[in-house]
Amino acid sequence: MKIILLKDVPKIGHKYDVKNVSDGYAQNFLIPRGLAKIANNEIIKEIEETKKRGDEKQKIKENLLDMEISKLKDTVIEIKSKLNDKGHLFASIHKEEISKELSKKLKIEIDPEYIQLGHPIKEAGEHIIKIKVGKRDVEFKILIIG
Repeated sequence: MKIILLKDVPKIGHKYDVKNVSDGYAQNFLIPRGLAKIANNEIIKEIEETKKRGDEKQKIKENLLDMEISKLKDTVIEIKSKLNDKGHLFASIHKEEISKELSKKLKIEIDPEYIQLGHPIKEAGEHIIKIKVGKRDVEFKILIIG
């Protein structure tokens, strides 16, 4: 049976993909849970238009972010957090917290998905954070103090 996925489904595909799956899997699992619709020509055209609009919005969003992240170069942001005796943080700092600090201190709204952080920050001191939007990436510093 030919279906269109309405959400990402592990081992099947991503949102708006057109896939062939067994009839039983589609009728008993995917469709009742709202994960897919039966594909016909009208729905396929509708989904393609929706996908194009989503891609256009994403490009506009990335262009606006590209202009804003240029302000971040050579910027140092201070984040206060509780430390133990050895200089380690009680709670590590994640992408979401960095995004909140950027919006609070610099009035720049950056989605956490654009922040490249290999692992959560667990120590005080200076850390270099990389933000990648489209093909452009900018690095800035975060200073963790107790």
